[in-house]
Amino acid sequence: MSDITTETEAFDPEVPIDNEGPVAYTSETNPTPEQRAETGRVAVINPAGATGRRKEAVARVRLVPGTGQWTVNGKPLDVYFPNKVHQQHVNEPFVVAGLEGSYDVIARINGGGITGQAGALQLGVARCLNAADQEANRPGLKKAGLLTRDARIKERKKAGLKKARKAPQYSKR
Repeated sequence: MSDITTETEAFDPEVPIDNEGPVAYTSETNPTPEQRAETGRVAVINPAGATGRRKEAVARVRLVPGTGQWTVNGKPLDVYFPNKVHQQHVNEPFVVAGLEGSYDVIARINGGGITGQAGALQLGVARCLNAADQEANRPGLKKAGLLTRDARIKERKKAGLKKARKAPQYSKR
């Protein structure tokens, strides 16, 4: 019983603890432009590619350093997504990362409807930004919830029902 050592006995209080070194955790927020100027760390503008999915929609996205032009299935963003809400939804990762106008986006989307395609494109863009510069972009994107896939999909139709859960009208006679 006495020959078993615990971690508290192995701890040497005479050894100094280094509090000046790098911290192993982050604040999970993107630094402000003023903070980036102080530290000298600016987001790197690299080309990147990723895939985003939402419901039945799949978006293959490429980011290329440029002026902020969008090409979705060969069309500009405002032509492919005429709804301003969808345009804003798709552009959200750039706003969160503070990189509006830094990249040209080239995307191929197939499957699903308009809202699902917008969600897939948003996830693809967020994953691209994460791949381009993980150290600078990941904390803010993760805190905003842009790196998680929405796993809700359409429920399958069941036998004997009209849709997934809608049953035929009950008739007593």
